[in-house]
Amino acid sequence: MRTAADRYVALSGGVGGAKLSLGLAQLLQDRLTVIVNTGDDFEHLGLYISPDLDTALYTLAGRVNVEQGWGLAGETWSFMRRLRELGGPDWFNLGDGDLATHVWRTRRLAGGDTLTAVCQELARRGSIAAGVLPMSDDRVRTMLETDAGTLAFQDYFVREQCRPRVRRIRFEGAADAKPTSQVLQALADPALRGIVLCPSNPWLSVDPILAVAGLRPALRAAGVPIVAVSPIIAGKAVKGPAAKIMAELGMAADSRSIARYYAGLVDGLLIDREDAALAPDMPLPVKVTETFMQTLDDRMALARTCLAFCAELAAAAAGAARGSLGAGPAP
Repeated sequence: MRTAADRYVALSGGVGGAKLSLGLAQLLQDRLTVIVNTGDDFEHLGLYISPDLDTALYTLAGRVNVEQGWGLAGETWSFMRRLRELGGPDWFNLGDGDLATHVWRTRRLAGGDTLTAVCQELARRGSIAAGVLPMSDDRVRTMLETDAGTLAFQDYFVREQCRPRVRRIRFEGAADAKPTSQVLQALADPALRGIVLCPSNPWLSVDPILAVAGLRPALRAAGVPIVAVSPIIAGKAVKGPAAKIMAELGMAADSRSIARYYAGLVDGLLIDREDAALAPDMPLPVKVTETFMQTLDDRMALARTCLAFCAELAAAAAGAARGSLGAGPAP
């Protein structure tokens, strides 16, 4: 049974991860820590831009553009219109309010602050109770080897609209990067009861986090159930190029492939009701539920199911441990 002191960690990428993070935050408030992918971060127009962190922060602060899932609600676009008039690079949209975030962050980083400190200040200013942390303060960049050459993530995702065929994905700088003390502290908290891998793209959003040296061992050393939510429903990604990338990397685009990919790391997988027929052929425990999130109630319902699944897995592990202790040789 969960208590008021129990804590949880979520690993999140962009829109899908932020949606579930919001559901978890509604239930847990300051007992939730969200560790966010920064492999998408890049420099543009002299500014440090952190798309997944901003999506998490805007969503948890209740300021995200709900229709598109990213950017600020009520955004204006005077800067982009003027940039186009001047013939500047307009392939990456920067709304006027969003631009202020990037300018402020860039100035803080140039002044010596860490990305973690900047993120925590943004969370404080957004009255966000949950902890929001970048996966590392060190630079890690997602690079894709494609049939159009090597592309940085934003060039692939935004400029090229995910059109090139992906052959390989690597995380530049990950081997030398380290989790921050705040990330390690969240994973080592004695009150931690579960870790949730949000329904973000495993290859583009979750893998960059797991690639940070020392992060994967810290997850397993936490000694609590780790559950993942499949981003695939009935062979299609809810959002983004996950299904396309799976096919290009030689995998069937279904939740069974997600389970196989995460096997050895996670203890359980949540899949959508539309994929219930796949449940018997999974390499790990599965929870069938509604994973498509359209409303805040949907997000909170999925969050409750994630927490309950963690509790079920913990109880099963405890029961197995008691059974093995009592299974001594017969007298």
